[in-house]
Amino acid sequence: MKIISWNVNGIRSAYKKGLLDFINKEMPDIVCLQEIKARKEDLHQELLGVKNYHSFFNPAEKKGYSGVAVFTKVKPISVNAKLNLQRFDKEGRLLELEYSNFILLNLYLPHGGRQKENLDYKLEAYRKLLRKIKGTKNKSIVLIGDFNVAHNENDLARPEQNKDNIMFTLKERAQIDAILKFGFIDCFRSFNSKSGYYTWWPYAFKARERNLGWRIDYGFVSKDVFKMLDKALIYSNIFCSDHCPIGLVLNNDGKL
Repeated sequence: MKIISWNVNGIRSAYKKGLLDFINKEMPDIVCLQEIKARKEDLHQELLGVKNYHSFFNPAEKKGYSGVAVFTKVKPISVNAKLNLQRFDKEGRLLELEYSNFILLNLYLPHGGRQKENLDYKLEAYRKLLRKIKGTKNKSIVLIGDFNVAHNENDLARPEQNKDNIMFTLKERAQIDAILKFGFIDCFRSFNSKSGYYTWWPYAFKARERNLGWRIDYGFVSKDVFKMLDKALIYSNIFCSDHCPIGLVLNNDGKL
């Protein structure tokens, strides 16, 4: 089974740049999108009914902002779009899909603001997320999406220059520590501990050409799911967004 996650920085823009071509080539079982920046009524019919997939959308109340979507080949048992944090829920940052043998959370955690003006909100969202996954203890879980934090120094190109900047403060990095301490595994790091592998690059200063990036998109899985993990991928050669897609491949014969 293949799960792909991608902050598309505008689903309508990504559609024009080949989003569906990428999906048709990779043929994932589940596609998780973040920052779709659109409501269902704004979307091309092809996106509303992607062939061979059930589609779920959680747009932000604010037009052209935030929002997440999931395309899944197997219809889930249930779908939830609430973390029970008012601002977070209004911004459309979660889709939780329950399948017969695991739960998937597609997440778009807040940025926090360049001047850290939204850092308290971001940390509260992480606390709510941690309480949520603690409430699902003993269940198989996949957490995937844009977490807006570089966990360690090898997760960004210039750690020294950014040590006090948003997305790399000690308070933010501690939230990833908490997820790992709870028993989740950072899938990509289970295969590769080296630096230079990033999922987001600023548009300025030719950052992507120079690979001056950050790894802020993650797939975390519970220990039982990790036993089935074959691959964790970063599609750094896909350019439809300032983020690139990431992927997980599980050897469970496509069973959801």
